Amino acid sequence: MPSLEEELFPSTPGKFKGDRAHNMNRQVYRCFASTSTMFLWALFLIALTASYLSFQGFVDSGSRYLSASWGGINWEKQLRSSAQIQRHGGFSVLVTGAAGFVGSHVSIALKRRGDGVVGLDNFNDYYDPSLKRARKSLLETHGVFIVEGDVNDAKLLAKLFDVVAFSHVMHLAAQAGVRYAMVNPHSYVHSNIAGLVTLLEACKNADPQPAIVWASSSSVYGLNDKVPFSEADRTDQPASLYAATKKAGEEITHSYNHIYGLSITGLRFFTVYGPWGRPDMAYFSFTRNILQGKSITVYRGKNRVDLARDFTYIDDIVKGCLGSLDTAGKSTGSGGKKRGPAPYRIFNLGNTSPVTVPTLVSILERHLKVKAKRNIVDMPGNGDVPFTHANISSARREFGYKPTTDLQTGLKKFVKWYLSYYGYNHGKPVNY
Repeated sequence: MPSLEEELFPSTPGKFKGDRAHNMNRQVYRCFASTSTMFLWALFLIALTASYLSFQGFVDSGSRYLSASWGGINWEKQLRSSAQIQRHGGFSVLVTGAAGFVGSHVSIALKRRGDGVVGLDNFNDYYDPSLKRARKSLLETHGVFIVEGDVNDAKLLAKLFDVVAFSHVMHLAAQAGVRYAMVNPHSYVHSNIAGLVTLLEACKNADPQPAIVWASSSSVYGLNDKVPFSEADRTDQPASLYAATKKAGEEITHSYNHIYGLSITGLRFFTVYGPWGRPDMAYFSFTRNILQGKSITVYRGKNRVDLARDFTYIDDIVKGCLGSLDTAGKSTGSGGKKRGPAPYRIFNLGNTSPVTVPTLVSILERHLKVKAKRNIVDMPGNGDVPFTHANISSARREFGYKPTTDLQTGLKKFVKWYLSYYGYNHGKPVNY
């Protein structure tokens, strides 16, 4: 029986037509065989390439994991060590903005009394980051580990809460400054609103849920003319975008407290000053310019009225922060669900003794032993308010808050730090 190939292409010798057909069939067969082989080789190469890329991706991701600013076995070990509680009944606290002015002081105070502390800071360049790096170095000498990251990083926050069961969060990270809001308004929304919500989401989902203490601001009193400012006063007239974002933060935290049972305490700080302070603050820039022989701009209000501030020394603010943590009460939620009502509180933290800005300058002149070149100008419409004055009766009643440092004493301590930090010797900068 002839084969199928023989039936289709009979091998009749001497017939040109038949030979041609047979040759064509052999060429097609060879071509088909060659194509099949090439196809198989192509598949093999594709598979090999895919395997290599997959492996390379694994290696790259591993390298990124190992070289990232956060993550890894050693990183987690540092977290747990820093968060270790060293006193009976102590707390494990996540401090955001830990390399900032208030954050660094609060972190050290917590660590000194035996609480576990982990810091978080993004080291932005709103002011010279080298000062923040110096604060970080100081914190490290006290055993406080600082994670470099943004409070808007939900994955980082989730990882932090996964590694450490924080009992409390001290949220001090924020975009500060009243006038800078006219230059970069979006930074305030990013940090003070979006960042706050991201953190609250992480706290809501944490198990256990931590109690939260966070920094609001005396700026929320805005255009209020009733003094001293009390927590029960209206706060619906912000004079700056910064104040508006802090007011928004108070409303947002209230909703998270109501819906998810988060224990939340808001602290309205009144013009904090002292060693390791912020260079954008008036007392800091006045000191720098006076020492450098530059003129300083002193604003005055309507009808030539001197501006006045309730200047509060950093140590007194720290007392208020720790007192708020100690009396915060527990959150009542679990897995993002509320089981019952949780504490929601707001406190003023001030010195309750306003001092005019010209008086502040006179005190600095006395401590620096240098006369200031004053340039007196009317206050521009940049969001500043003419005065601040704190009613601190609620904080005193709730956790015994009592400021003890007057401006004269506090500025003396600041000047001593400033001259030491910037290397001044008899009024001359040594290394500035």
